Amino acid sequence: MVAWKSIPPAYVTLFLRINNKCHKGGAGPTQTVGLTHWGGPVGVARIESTAQPLHSSSEDPVTTTTSLPAVDHRGPVTGRERALAPDLIRGAMLLMIGLANSANFAFAGQPGVESAPHGFERILNFLKLTFVDARAYPVFAVMFGYGLVQLARRQRSSGATPGAVRRILLKRNAWLIGFGLVHATLLYFGDFLGAYGVVGIICTLFLINRGDKFHRIVLAIWAFMAVEVLFVGAKAALAIVNSSGPAHALTNTPNPSLAASSYLGSLVDRLHEYPMHAASVMGFIVIVWLGIWAARKQILENPGAHKTLLTRVAVGGLGLTVLGGLPLALVGAGWMHVDESAVDALSLLSHVSGMFGGPGYVALFGLLVLRIRKLSVPVRAISALGQRSLSGYLFQSVSWMILLAPFTLDLRFGSTAYTAALVAIGVWVVSVAGAYAMSRRSYRGPAETLLRKLVY
Repeated sequence: MVAWKSIPPAYVTLFLRINNKCHKGGAGPTQTVGLTHWGGPVGVARIESTAQPLHSSSEDPVTTTTSLPAVDHRGPVTGRERALAPDLIRGAMLLMIGLANSANFAFAGQPGVESAPHGFERILNFLKLTFVDARAYPVFAVMFGYGLVQLARRQRSSGATPGAVRRILLKRNAWLIGFGLVHATLLYFGDFLGAYGVVGIICTLFLINRGDKFHRIVLAIWAFMAVEVLFVGAKAALAIVNSSGPAHALTNTPNPSLAASSYLGSLVDRLHEYPMHAASVMGFIVIVWLGIWAARKQILENPGAHKTLLTRVAVGGLGLTVLGGLPLALVGAGWMHVDESAVDALSLLSHVSGMFGGPGYVALFGLLVLRIRKLSVPVRAISALGQRSLSGYLFQSVSWMILLAPFTLDLRFGSTAYTAALVAIGVWVVSVAGAYAMSRRSYRGPAETLLRKLVY
């Protein structure tokens, strides 16, 4: 950020000349150059151009600073520089992550549903399998890719060199791998931070600096995956029609670390479980790549300009993910009975359709932001949690360990399904309240603070 009064006369002259050319029609819509307030009160400004990308191609509409001296890198992002939609998405979707992971802890297995549900347990199973399982983590994968571009753009807008931008991204993602290893070893095998770090390094080296034409490849990949969902859906429908064996209930695949009777035993089990889990989720790089594409278009920073696209993605993405999860949800709720081979086919359909929940939910929240006319306390509080999503995510794992592990409190409220849902909602509410309290005092989350100290 540069104070207007402190800008040397040469920079002011340059700005005025370029600005005059723009007003005379010398610059197109994506080449507007001007003085804008940014990240601070009136009087704090920057000279910006949307014509310069992370690399040297004019294809990438990434905002960069014009005529400012190159610097090594900028420090952490400030609260006033943040767009509402990404933080609101992260904060709200932590509830979905909590519902998935608390059930995993409570049932000591995946997907974390009641195998013989009764009463309201049927509703919980149905909702979880339709809207949460395999549908929450893709949202964070999209947002992770989005954040990579935001961070790179912000560094370049301050005049950081391409080499400095790459070093910051590589260093940050390397530390995420470290965070993930500690998290998975001490708390929960189902960690995603380490996998994010690996994918982030790959994206930094091979994707971030590519041009728009290259990034259109990811759209073709997603189109192919949509066709794949239809193909898997057709096979699942045939499996239902041909189901002739005994009815097979949806059961949980056990995770020994979550059933261990001692902390030491759970730690040893996690050392075996985590590598397999991390390897199994590496394929979400294609979801992260979609987030990179969206961030290059600045879709969430300016959702009003992309309303049609957001509407199509919300309807199409959520439509596919809900319809794809519905058959398995009916089985999980005990409202549809099919044989084991059909259940396997429905599980595959639920999994492959789940990734469309990532862009679907993101687009839905982008549309919801357009309807927010006033930043109410709940909106500010959930966004505050989104700004501290790393701390919120780790807080959840600590909470599950304390509240649900067999060797700690091992809480139970009537049924395991009720316990998992109540604990997830309660922990999320506490984290929202805590994040809001920190934001009121301008405190960062502890995990974010540590990561920034390590990176910057």
